[in-house]
Amino acid sequence: MFIGTSIIWSWQIDGWIIAAGVLCAMACALLGNFLVLRKMSMMGDAISHAVLPGLAAAFLITGSRDSVPMFIGAAVVGVLTAVLTQWVSKFGKVEESASMGVVFTALFAIGLIMIVRAADKVDLDPGCVLYGATETIAADALGGRVPGAVWKLAVVFAIDLLFVVLFFKELRISSFDPELATTVGINATFMHYLLMTLVALTTVASFETVGSVLVVAMLIVPAAAAHLLTDRLGSMVLVSLVLAAASAIGGHLMATTVPLALGLPDTNTAGMMAVVAGLLFTVAMLGAPRHGVLAKLLNRTSVTLRVAREDLLGLFYRHEELHGTEQPAPATQVMKEAVVGGPVLGRMALRTLARRGEVERLNGGYRLTARGREEARQLVRSHRLWEGYLQSHTTLAVDHLHAPAERLEHVTSAAMREELAGEGEPQTDPQGKVIPPK
Repeated sequence: MFIGTSIIWSWQIDGWIIAAGVLCAMACALLGNFLVLRKMSMMGDAISHAVLPGLAAAFLITGSRDSVPMFIGAAVVGVLTAVLTQWVSKFGKVEESASMGVVFTALFAIGLIMIVRAADKVDLDPGCVLYGATETIAADALGGRVPGAVWKLAVVFAIDLLFVVLFFKELRISSFDPELATTVGINATFMHYLLMTLVALTTVASFETVGSVLVVAMLIVPAAAAHLLTDRLGSMVLVSLVLAAASAIGGHLMATTVPLALGLPDTNTAGMMAVVAGLLFTVAMLGAPRHGVLAKLLNRTSVTLRVAREDLLGLFYRHEELHGTEQPAPATQVMKEAVVGGPVLGRMALRTLARRGEVERLNGGYRLTARGREEARQLVRSHRLWEGYLQSHTTLAVDHLHAPAERLEHVTSAAMREELAGEGEPQTDPQGKVIPPK
């Protein structure tokens, strides 16, 4: 609520808008977890669009926006969407994503035509159906009563929550392995259509808050972000609810403050809810401890650095085989032969080896310490054992054994190394080089 350039908080206005947004986002996210796990994110999009004919039919038949006929129409068309999608995929011999596109675009087009016709007979705003009108919710509270959208969303959220709590085991098993669910006596098909029905009902209940277009963001984005942050289903559900609530609260606050700070009028809360959800997903995508972009980048860099470090140890060991332990390897020669990651990563690896006490600088070059020599010896032993194994078990020519053995040496444990050695300890590799003893 604004007066001039200042913001006055009003529970009667802003509070009910946030309450409706939070209930809407949490109800959608609750079911969205299972859509994401079933790899059916597009099904949420399909149903959110395809329920429009059911909504318009309810308007045309009853001439009102009463919740009961709306829910019935949405449920029928929502289930019909899921059934038609499966039918087109099975009998049309197309993949499921293509069948979704066929079904929901056709039903959505029919729904738009029906909405245009219904708008002439009943009080129906197509823009509200498509994009929502969160800000108008507070008008119902001016008389001191709870806005209708709030209690409807509260009832839907309670139904969704009860469904997830009562059927959590069935949803978990049927989401990850429908065949196993059938084997243990769970009707996976029934659970699928029950989930689709609730998705349809939740979508319709969300029309007034975020509309049929932006509801897709609330169905999928918080659940997808939670999936990046945790691998446990229970934790994923809880995290998605927190992210959904944060999207709703942050969306309204940003819609009413950011444009004002830029000298613009406040914007649509539903749209800003989707923006905040997208920002939270971006943060999760970048910073998730296991699946985030930064974590994967750090892990990839760490692995590359380890490989470069081990390659340098191998270079130093082979240099000692040729020149003896007292002759240090020239730094220029080492950097020239360190191909993994190039010279920059090679210098980083060399500094790491020196810091760990595995090499020492001597007369303009580098030499292995006793600790580094032992690690290098085991690494070269793995390499040459792999060459012998590959010669015995593959058709690779002798001059083609080095490259695969060089990759395998970096993932060889001590137990695997001795298993490669076998009962009789081999003395040399296929090129005649001595295999360091155990």
